[in-house]
Amino acid sequence: MWKVYAWNGRFIQGDLISKHSSESAALKAAKKSIGYKKNTKETKKGEIVIWLDNEDGTPMGVIVKKTKTEEIRGRKRIRQSKKKE
Repeated sequence: MWKVYAWNGRFIQGDLISKHSSESAALKAAKKSIGYKKNTKETKKGEIVIWLDNEDGTPMGVIVKKTKTEEIRGRKRIRQSKKKE
């Protein structure tokens, strides 16, 4: 799940703008709502972060996707069936 956040005057990851299932949809929504000029993609342990900046490098927002399965809620439980002999 890609989450688009806008700078609220205090935090870069301040106000949640929208949630998307694809990266391209998240970038399109951020372009429409925030109006960023540059983006920089970083891959960290457990998450992917896309920084949204103005022309002069002023931060305007961020797009975040959690990639660790432990942090994703609602995943399916694997049931182990009894083996028949």
